[in-house]
Amino acid sequence: MQIDLDLLFTWGAVSKKYYKDHVIFDEGESALFYFQIIEGTVKMYCSNDDGKEFTQGIFEKGCSFGEPPLFLDEIYPCTAVATEDSVVIKLSKDKFLTIIEEYPEINKRFMQLLALRVFRKTLTNKHIINQKPEHRINAFLMDYKKINGVSDHEKLQIPFTRQEIADFTGLRVETVIRTLSQMNKCNKVEINNHKIFY
Repeated sequence: MQIDLDLLFTWGAVSKKYYKDHVIFDEGESALFYFQIIEGTVKMYCSNDDGKEFTQGIFEKGCSFGEPPLFLDEIYPCTAVATEDSVVIKLSKDKFLTIIEEYPEINKRFMQLLALRVFRKTLTNKHIINQKPEHRINAFLMDYKKINGVSDHEKLQIPFTRQEIADFTGLRVETVIRTLSQMNKCNKVEINNHKIFY
């Protein structure tokens, strides 16, 4: 979701540079700002007591992130970190909610965005329940192609490392490596110079 930058700045938004690996907000913090990416990429993830991460989403230029707690007066359930040098707009929660009230078209687009995220999260949970690693990885790769508008018959280079795929699917990185190797042998993925094509 992208709100017009001029509108955001008119309402008092500020842009802030976050260097790679810099935390934008931590899990458990009060949700006080609307965030929208001007440049760079942001990852949202949760982690358990053992330090294992589960990636909730990767957000790129033009995307907003971390909105649900703003509507619920809740804390952030995840940590957001810049995965490369990034520039992010911050707008206070109260001004963001006023924009949502005063601009029906923006309100409608946010309702659609939140519905889409809930729908995708439900599908992700459905695939995680399936304990077969190949099923989880295949579902993740198919979803990535769909998000990027690539047909089933076209091949797409997957820009994620094996560790990142593990973080998205809830699998161990060793399991991802072994499963991708098996999928490559069965021509379900193509691995060329350590790059994955699906």
